[in-house]
Amino acid sequence: MNYPKRIAAELNVAERQAAAAIELFDEGNTLPFIARYRKERTGGLDEEQLRRLKSLLDRLRAVADRRRTIMSSIEEQGKMTPELRERLVAADSLTALEDLYRPYKPKRRTRADAARERGLEGLADAILEQVRTDQTVAELAAPFLGEDVPTVEEALAGARDIVAQTISDHPDVRQATRERALRRGVLRAERKDGAEDPQATYQVYYTFKSPVGRLQPHQILAINRGEAEDVLRVRVEVPERQWREAIGAAFRFDPISPLHEELLTAAEDGAARLLLPAIERDVRRTLTERAEARAIRVFGANVQALLSQPPLTGQTVLGIDPGFRTGCKVAVVDPSGRVVDTATIYPHEPQGEW
Repeated sequence: MNYPKRIAAELNVAERQAAAAIELFDEGNTLPFIARYRKERTGGLDEEQLRRLKSLLDRLRAVADRRRTIMSSIEEQGKMTPELRERLVAADSLTALEDLYRPYKPKRRTRADAARERGLEGLADAILEQVRTDQTVAELAAPFLGEDVPTVEEALAGARDIVAQTISDHPDVRQATRERALRRGVLRAERKDGAEDPQATYQVYYTFKSPVGRLQPHQILAINRGEAEDVLRVRVEVPERQWREAIGAAFRFDPISPLHEELLTAAEDGAARLLLPAIERDVRRTLTERAEARAIRVFGANVQALLSQPPLTGQTVLGIDPGFRTGCKVAVVDPSGRVVDTATIYPHEPQGEW
């Protein structure tokens, strides 16, 4: 990936500035040092610009590293396809990569794995394809019966387990459901039975309900604390219509197929048992990350305001920022905090202007 080009476009800086900053960071220089003493190389990027650049660079490199690991894993399994490779290369976030990787990710043995071992994948494929035929469901399941699968119902149950996992692991279903949950979901919090909250710190959240999209950062952090202290029980609800539409966009439900009801049942099971719990975790993590980022910005603004106050009451202050090659920056601030004057002096060699 061309990191300078991508960063320049996203942060609205020149590509040469981004390239110079990346080179300086890679050489082991700290952010304050680059901002203060290497302005001529970065084209005058300030600390905030450099901080955003470093954060974006770290995120892009993390995505690239994870992409390489995922592609290597899928290739070792012999399951890489040109379409999958293209989607992996185009994915620009860890979440998108993990959604694509999920069907191929080694995991603990599941009910779907057990069903596959009993030879029921073909029946699951028929359910997913929604085959149209004059055969009954029992007749379609009959070829899959045997010593390990003695009854039609066991065959269908195993096939539905495979279908449920396939639906839950589908990257488009997960992405669409996650986006819908963030827009349309509802977060509920309630006090746990017998939970102790002697100062009534979380009283406002004992019976709390709010659309996910309207939650404020301070509410998210308070709810998280209440949950961590075992006072609150928290859950995220995704309206049924939202997850059904997400599944329906990726899988075809054909009322004419004799296996239509099997697909409906499997989709409902997959949503309740696999998809929605995973989406709830994703939504909670996203909300927490946003709230923590907001808290850091507020804290930074408060610190800046604090540091901008007059340092010494009733005193005029002269401050010197030492520098050898670029000179010493000098500022004079009056008792009210107003900047009286600024200058640059060169007391060191070679100028020696003491």
